[in-house]
Amino acid sequence: MDIASFNRNAWNIQSMEGCRWSTPFSGEIIGKAEKGQWEVVLTPNKPVPSAWFPAGHDLKGIDLLALACGGGQQVPVFAAAGAKVTSFDNSDIQLQKDEETCAAHGLQVTAIQGNMIDLSDLEDESFDLVFNPVSNVFSNEILPVWAECYRVLRPGGRLLCGFMNPAFFLFDHYEAEETGEIKMRYPLPYSDIDSLSEDVLADHLEAQVSLEFSHSWEEQIGGQCDAGFAIRGFFEDTWDDESSVLNRWMPIFAATLAIKM
Repeated sequence: MDIASFNRNAWNIQSMEGCRWSTPFSGEIIGKAEKGQWEVVLTPNKPVPSAWFPAGHDLKGIDLLALACGGGQQVPVFAAAGAKVTSFDNSDIQLQKDEETCAAHGLQVTAIQGNMIDLSDLEDESFDLVFNPVSNVFSNEILPVWAECYRVLRPGGRLLCGFMNPAFFLFDHYEAEETGEIKMRYPLPYSDIDSLSEDVLADHLEAQVSLEFSHSWEEQIGGQCDAGFAIRGFFEDTWDDESSVLNRWMPIFAATLAIKM
């Protein structure tokens, strides 16, 4: 099946329903960003360290690629902070929210709809920073993402990326939600398409829930290194108990700062 097309439709539906990642930031938050007072997340809770951004948290004039993070949140903040922002996302509705939120505050953004494994619409060495919150979980491939990010970044450019802990996918989350019991069920690598039973997958597809895929740490971090990046920062993060009972047992997310050498 065409995974990117299915997930685009699924995320369009999710965005229209207004999930946490599809609710545009308020004018107050964007106004503070215009004054240099801002923070963003790559993972659910922990703010990205200021030192991970170039020039001491000053984005004025930098070319920034917001990769798979539409929804009217990080993009208008970056634009308000002075960056020249290109928002690249699989979801039309998420991009629309970026454009509408920026326009409402007199900010500029270039929006491009596409699959994150193919950035061929973007020129070589055209960005100083790529900002990619947890999203590779929606792609069955990620190594092409690192190669493309490396290509579009200038020498010394930064890739800030969020990840899902692959161990998250070992467990039966449907049963955990119903019973509260955590049971290890799926071998890795996990894929909604290949790992779920036929009945569960059919319900999943009928409900238009986005398809997810696990990726090993070797692919997620080692893959960045193999593409030519040097990892210069790393942190782990939690979620919340309502989203996953695993939150009490392990860090579910992580993030890296990678530099193009």
